[in-house]
Amino acid sequence: MRQPLVAGNWKMNGSKASAETLLAGIKEGMGGISKTEVLVCPPFPYLGLAVSALAGSRVAVGAQNACTEAGGAFTGEVSAAMVKDVGCIYVILGHSERRQYYGETDEIIAKKYAQALAAGLTPILCVGETLAERERGETQSVVARHLDGVMETAGIEAIARGVIAYEPVWAIGTGMTATPEQAQEVHAFLRQRVAAKSAEVAAGVRILYGGSMKPDNALELMSQADIDGGLIGGASLKASDFLAICRA
Repeated sequence: MRQPLVAGNWKMNGSKASAETLLAGIKEGMGGISKTEVLVCPPFPYLGLAVSALAGSRVAVGAQNACTEAGGAFTGEVSAAMVKDVGCIYVILGHSERRQYYGETDEIIAKKYAQALAAGLTPILCVGETLAERERGETQSVVARHLDGVMETAGIEAIARGVIAYEPVWAIGTGMTATPEQAQEVHAFLRQRVAAKSAEVAAGVRILYGGSMKPDNALELMSQADIDGGLIGGASLKASDFLAICRA
């Protein structure tokens, strides 16, 4: 049985004061949430604050990115080992915004994935298509390419040690959401893609949905057979909304 995971991606939002308020609200509201693993991924400057604020709770902390290198002369970068050292358990890799705005390729993301595993982190690998790609009928080929970039470089066992997040780019921050049936179709395809290399890994790997999941659609989305939780953007910035999704 795969344990559901709900991860909040704060992106580049917040201040020290707002982070403290949000973290306190999440920690206080965790009562009754026992079956779902809960994760928050604040911006780098607030990771230490999050680890301290959530100490003693069931809420884990993760980073939104990490470097392809283990350390050295890479000004402005943060290594996976550093992220682990401050108390993080997870790291988001390959988010569509990293691919779109910063030119991250499948090769770069595969390197980051390997560094995350070497540092003892659990990577969350993001895959997903743009609206144009969906309209051209390329959804499966795009997500397959994103997934294969890691499977072929790091091996199937690397997938077993991580999490996959399907995030249709056209549904991120747009208010549009894939229907439960659309999301399930892609999640099932991803699981089948992994199963072609290992049925055991496919059965165990968690696949999250990451396209405008909100309290009012979370239950229907997460009731699908191959949707194991959510990678939450905007709704993770309000404690009540995020907790409602966790309860779903």
